[in-house]
Amino acid sequence: MTVPTLPAQPASPEQGTKLPEDRRHMIGRRWLTAIIIVLLVGIPAGYLVISAGQSRDSGRDKERESSATGLRDNWPSQMKRRIFEVPIPPGSTDVAYYETSNWRTSRLYVQFTTTAGRLDTFLHEVGSSRSRLVPGEVTVGERDADIVGWDFPADHDWSGTTISRDKPRPSEDITVDLTDPAAPRVYVVSTTTP
Repeated sequence: MTVPTLPAQPASPEQGTKLPEDRRHMIGRRWLTAIIIVLLVGIPAGYLVISAGQSRDSGRDKERESSATGLRDNWPSQMKRRIFEVPIPPGSTDVAYYETSNWRTSRLYVQFTTTAGRLDTFLHEVGSSRSRLVPGEVTVGERDADIVGWDFPADHDWSGTTISRDKPRPSEDITVDLTDPAAPRVYVVSTTTP
């Protein structure tokens, strides 16, 4: 008895018979590979160039700010206002500041003009009130006033208060010019000691 045999099966493509790649597919595959390589290398390199430029600009800004002497006609950064706890009321005008730092203490000098209502809000936010302002009192010391060129002439209606807090929170000397009660001018020296 003879055993029937099956006809020979053609080999599957997975078994080693690979069709040759035509030129069009080869060029397309090489272009795709080149684009992927450019993206993998180019995007991080571009990011590094942009990041280095921003870092350099930031360093220059900090250097410029550190070398500045006297008040700068600008708002201190939100971070500085938070660290030194000086919540300048929105809508304030003639805002200027100056910062000094050494290994023992850091000071933020701020001046601004605001409204009577916003002065009350400012005093409340720093933990004080208008009733705590002592009439005739200039709480900013002469040394601090000289550093930023502040002058407190006797013919103005001055009131002041000092806010002392436990370290590391800042203490503040606040002097207010109430000569024009509708537009009080506020002078603050906030001092932190690490």
